[in-house]
Amino acid sequence: MFSALCFVHAGELDRRLILEILARGPYPARRPLENLADLEAQLAAARTGARLLHELVRERGQGQVARYMRAVQELAGDSVARVIRELPEGCYAFRDRLDDGTPIAVALRVAAGKLAIDFSESGPESTGNLNAPRAVTLAAVLYVLRALVGRAIPLNSGCLRDVSVHIPERNILNPSPGRAVAGGNVETSQRVVDVLLGALGRAAASQGTMNNVSFGQQGFGYYETIAGGAGAGPGFSGQSAVHTHMTNTRITDPEVIEQRFPVRIREFSRRHGSGGSGLFRGGDGVCREYEFLEPLTVSLLSERRLSTPFGLAGGQPGAPGRNFHNGREVPGHAVFDVAASDRLRIETPGGGGYGAG
Repeated sequence: MFSALCFVHAGELDRRLILEILARGPYPARRPLENLADLEAQLAAARTGARLLHELVRERGQGQVARYMRAVQELAGDSVARVIRELPEGCYAFRDRLDDGTPIAVALRVAAGKLAIDFSESGPESTGNLNAPRAVTLAAVLYVLRALVGRAIPLNSGCLRDVSVHIPERNILNPSPGRAVAGGNVETSQRVVDVLLGALGRAAASQGTMNNVSFGQQGFGYYETIAGGAGAGPGFSGQSAVHTHMTNTRITDPEVIEQRFPVRIREFSRRHGSGGSGLFRGGDGVCREYEFLEPLTVSLLSERRLSTPFGLAGGQPGAPGRNFHNGREVPGHAVFDVAASDRLRIETPGGGGYGAG
């Protein structure tokens, strides 16, 4: 774990220190040189950005650059302000839960052109890894605001000019330092988006998970996320077999994964009928089945196995997801070993429907 670590001295990356940290603990990095290369790339990108900014200031002058920076923030702020003004004034609330029962709840108040967002009723921080750092929760808020704008706007702090966000400390959406957060970005953030859109009546729940699948052994690790159903909303049906909301990922093509890793993709299909019914139907999830060609360790991190993606305005919920190892159902969070010829089947959730059909 890297925490407030100074690893650049006199402009040089301290490779020895980084490799030493990556080798610590009961679970050291499997490919430390690749991790080191990632950090070197991030440092190079930061240096390039700084150099280009200095060149722009020399070319245009600090005053003009500062004015344009303010203009970009004002554009984002004005765009979100227009959305807030279009919302009827009043209070809105919505509540859902993770599969372990932890509530994810939001209360919204629209008044005088301002939007107040309060996550106080969400559950306490977890001993597991579904805690979402405050930055992840704010990213989910920003995503929803930009989606409501309905067109591309720059991503910057101006988006929150007329928005206040309250998250108590030691909340699952604002955990203490040291709490595990591996599932916060990929799973809990999905639920944050769902409850925000649900509170505003804009969309039923989408699949609400990234269906994280990883497998490997001492020499390699592979990780992917799997698409599912999108929630329906007023005037539109949910899309099927898509990554939704806070994913920022695309799945690996079967030809590529089969060439590079000891696995075969036996099925990758639409899970027909998994979307919730309604006036506007939720999107269907997918089925993805793997056959392993050698002994490996598999890790699953998936939600919406016990709770269903909710419908809105009388629409029905989408079907929950299911995971199977050789035909035996396994929990949403699981780690297990597989042998050659074993199969893993993932059936992802559908989206919720909207309106009474």
